[in-house]
This record gives sequence, structure tokens and C-alpha cells, in this order.
Amino acid sequence: MITFVGAGPGAEDLITVRGQRLLKEADIVIVAAGRAGVVGADYVREGQTIIDVGINVNAEGKLCGDVDYAAVEPIVDAITPVPGGVGSVTTSVLVGHVVEAAMRKVNG
Repeated sequence: MITFVGAGPGAEDLITVRGQRLLKEADIVIVAAGRAGVVGADYVREGQTIIDVGINVNAEGKLCGDVDYAAVEPIVDAITPVPGGVGSVTTSVLVGHVVEAAMRKVNG
């Protein structure tokens, strides 16, 4: 099961007991909640893959994700870091789309 955590339609609200239970049941958790460190060790279990899409600035002025990386990383099988995780992929895909659009414009 894949669970999406965020603020949009189909996303679970982490504050609810249902949301926490669904996260623990999922094999893959995609987090885009918009709040730094909102997913902690209590929300995950061994064997999971966590994809942290969030990008925040913490009190020390450092970039961080929506997942408390230090607390979650020792528990789960895999987790994307912030920075250096999906942001790099997003940038690469965006550049590819821009190049493709420019080539279409030039070549008609």
C-alpha cells in the first residue's frame, strides 16, 4: 500500500489516529505535508520506504523535509534526504521539459 501525506485531496491528515495508523500500514509513504519534521518515529515502522517531498527551513536556517530524518532513518529501509532527494529529480525533469519546449518552438 502507498500512503500520501499532505494537504491536498486524498492525503491523510497526520493529526488523526487514522492518519498515523495508515502510515504505519503502508509500504511506501510519500510525504508532502508542508510542515518541517511532522512525521516522526511514531509514524513509521521497519521495512518502509519514505519519500520526503517537503522542503522547509528550520529554526537554524537549514533546509529540511517534512520527515524527522534523524528519528526515522534508523527505523525504515529507505528514506530520501532533504536536501539531495527528490528535488534533484524534479529539477532534472523540469530542465528536460524546458529544453523540449524550446526545441519545439525553434523547430515549429
